[in-house]
Order: sequence, then structure tokens, then C-alpha cells
Amino acid sequence: MSVAPDPSADWASSGVVALTGRADGPPLVPPGSAATYARELTDRIYESTARTRSPVRVDGAALLAERAAFTGHSRRGRTSAGGACRLLPTADGWAAVSCARPDDPALLGALVGAPLAGDPWPAVAAWVRGHTGADLAERAELLGLAAGPVASPASSRLSPRPSPLVPRPVDGLLVVDFSALWAGPLCGHLLGLAGARVVKVETPSRPDGARRGQPDFYRLLHSGHRSVVLDPGTAPGRRAMAALVAAADIVIEASRPRALARFGLDAHAAVSSGTTWISLTAAGRASERVGFGDDVAAAAGLVARESDGTPLFCGDALADPLTGLAAAARALSAPADGTGFLHDIAMTEVVGATLEHAGGPAATARRSGTGWVVETDSGRVPVTEPRRREPAGDAPGMGEHTAEVLRGLGIPVP
Repeated sequence: MSVAPDPSADWASSGVVALTGRADGPPLVPPGSAATYARELTDRIYESTARTRSPVRVDGAALLAERAAFTGHSRRGRTSAGGACRLLPTADGWAAVSCARPDDPALLGALVGAPLAGDPWPAVAAWVRGHTGADLAERAELLGLAAGPVASPASSRLSPRPSPLVPRPVDGLLVVDFSALWAGPLCGHLLGLAGARVVKVETPSRPDGARRGQPDFYRLLHSGHRSVVLDPGTAPGRRAMAALVAAADIVIEASRPRALARFGLDAHAAVSSGTTWISLTAAGRASERVGFGDDVAAAAGLVARESDGTPLFCGDALADPLTGLAAAARALSAPADGTGFLHDIAMTEVVGATLEHAGGPAATARRSGTGWVVETDSGRVPVTEPRRREPAGDAPGMGEHTAEVLRGLGIPVP
């Protein structure tokens, strides 16, 4: 007899509860079933790879908190674990605002209508407090800011979880990964574990920002991959990029379609020739919205609410690893007739689909000796700290394999 999922127990054993709540308060249990869904996804990934040379067996729930095991981040209430995102009151609710990129302070200055020197948050908080969530969302999309209103439990139920296609092995397939940070690279990492040949593509002016992050975590996600740097600002660079995509079995990208068009890349054309295309965006390919893991999760409604309704961050950028797992599961499937497929994966929808039963104040962990426990339908479950897997090797240097990869595929080197 199968055992019914217990979301609270899955949350407690994931490492996410330890990262949720105020720094000076007890850990809180996030709403919904994202940890359970993450385990369902990695079970599906294992089922797809179990009979291949490279079976992939990982705990999806633990992957949700894995980065914090490398960085040492902890729960910080209305400030994200990584420190780049804040939950701020608006005129009609709450909003999540990120300041993660080097040019974000200038964009936040454009939002508030004044240059920001030093700490931008007091001026941003004052502006947000005087405007509605809808006002913020409109301005953020116009400016390219990662910010938006926090969904209420009643409005956070979005699209249902998609049904998988037919499982297919990826051992030996060529994966071309244009993504950065966490969601897309996690997808590429899992496909690499399943035996795919993963080529990471960056441009000279836009290297992966995760290169500036925790080095061992970057190594974990990129060890064994090849690194190619191409300049889409030149005709030879665009031709090489297009040829690399034409050779790919699977493409992973996290760009808005108009950015890809500037590179000369067409997802629909690639799919028509048989490519599996994984597109990861904040709110879908039809949206111009920008988002990162923390603000997207909050915007979808994945926040732990205190008794007075104040939202607190759940975990560490949860929309990123959850979306990366969903993307990998989809990349390990294909239409039965072997044709290409475009997976338009909106991070907000991936998170929202786990919140079907969310609502009310968050459950609180209780002290038990030197640790914490959560009361669940399965009994008392200890709160697990974030845990890490060890990198299998070194990550490639930026552009280290450009000539090797291109020549191996018969593509002229720019």
C-alpha cells in the first residue's frame, strides 16, 4: 500500500524549514507542497534513467536548500537568505523587491525617481509603501526590475502541474545551455549526471553571475561540462552560436524571446527540426517580466505568514531549484513520435502549482533538545539543516573549450 505524501514532513527533512522564519525566532513550515513535488520530480528523473548507464538518484527536497549548505545562509525573516531581496509593505499589501545585479541600484533609482547612493533600501521602501502592488509590477516590468506584489493565498493557485511526455534517455545527447545562476544550470547538471554532453555558452559581456558566487556550489553544478564563449555582437559569433544550436539535441535558456532574437536564435525553428527547447522565464515567454528565485517565489504566494499576515521568506530562492528540477524532468521526456518540443516553463507557475492547499499562518517548529521538530501527520519530524553533495570535479574556466567544442562539431571558430 502506498503511503500518502506528508508535505510538512517533507518540508522538515528538506533543509528549507531551517531557512524559514525570523533570525531570532523559531523555524516555520512553508505553505503548500513544493518539497513533496521536488521529490516526485526526482523520483520521475530516476525512473527515466534507472535502466541507463547513468541512473540519477538524488533527493529533490534536499536540493531545494542545497545552496545554503555551501554559503552558510540562514533565515532572515523579511530579508532573503542571500540578502538580495526584501519583502516590503505596499499601499495595499506586500511586495518582493530584488537588488541582485550590478545595475539594479540604478534601476531602483529610476523606480523611485532619484539617484540612490549607498543603501538603496530606505528610499525604495518609502516609494513602495506609497504605491500599490499593481503600480510596482507595471513599473518593474517597464524598467526590467525583479519585483512584484506578493500573492495572497486565495490568488496563488495557478496552472496545474504538467503531465510528463514519454520518457527518453539522454545519454550521449548534446545539451547547449545558455542559462545562468541556478535553475537552468541545475537542469543541465542533472542532465549531465544522466550522461548528456553539456556545453555551457556565455557571452564576453554577460558571464554567468554565479561565477562570482560560492565557488564549490558553482563547481557542483558545472563539473564535467564544457565552456564556450561566443560574441553575438559579431557576425562570426552569431553564425557559430546558430550552428551550435542546430547541432544540439536539447537547448536550455532563460532569456526573453526578444533577447534571443538579437542573437539570431529562433526557438520555434529549432523545435521544428527536432530539438527539445527548455525555456525558463519568470512568467512565461509571452511576458516581459524579470524575476529571480526569491521574488518569483514570493510573487507566487510561497511565503510563510505570521499570525498578523506579515510574510516571511521561505528557504533560499526556492523558485530556482524547483524550476530546475521541473525542467530536468521535462527534458528527460519527449513526444512519442520523436519530434521537437518547446517547454515554456514559467517559474511563477511551477511554484504556484504547489500551493493548492496553502493558507493561514505558518506552522511553527518546536524545540527538542538542541534542535527543532515539526508536528506532522507522520509524527514528530526533526528539522534538518541544509546539506550538500560534493562536486565531482572542477568547473571549466570561462571559454576554456570554445575551439575544442566548435571544431569537434565542424563549426568554424570565430
